[in-house]
Amino acid sequence: MSLLSRRIVLAGLAALPMARPAQAALTQYELVSQGTSVDFTFDLSGLAQSGTMPIQSADIQIDLSNLINSRVSVTLNAAEARTRLPFARTAMLSAGVLDVENFPTIHFTSTKVQLGEGGRISRGAEVTGDLTLRGVTRPITLQANLHRPPGSAANILDMLSIQLTGSLNRHDYGASGYADLVQDTVGLDIRAEIKKAE
Repeated sequence: MSLLSRRIVLAGLAALPMARPAQAALTQYELVSQGTSVDFTFDLSGLAQSGTMPIQSADIQIDLSNLINSRVSVTLNAAEARTRLPFARTAMLSAGVLDVENFPTIHFTSTKVQLGEGGRISRGAEVTGDLTLRGVTRPITLQANLHRPPGSAANILDMLSIQLTGSLNRHDYGASGYADLVQDTVGLDIRAEIKKAE
């Protein structure tokens, strides 16, 4: 979450190697809304629950020749978060948890990309960044995966898919309401389809 965070990176870009030293050549990408979502999970009275939160805006810049230089900044619309249970949503948006009246958005800005096995954004790759939730900013590390559409050529990178997964302790951000009902840990699964900006 500033993230946080269905449809905040490489099975096919697993083909993209970690490049030799070079100046960052960042390529701007933009979200494809239909393939983008932020899912979150939590336990309520011992039962697994889930919800979604829309992405309000995103600045995604990828250095295709040296992936560690890539950067992402995402703003989530916390006020529009949804859960399957209406009463759970009301509690989640309340002053004791997300406090959307005072903090309607959640923001994530990457600070470091660590590549996985073979210099790829997959196989253990991580994206670390600053997550701002309820006005509190703390570092968070997410598992990352980036890949091309199935069947696409290795040099055609106009469309990509990103997945970021991880978890946070809501008490770290002061979202401690309903502690007797809701577990501390919130799981995140952020999926985004992106395309090269024109």
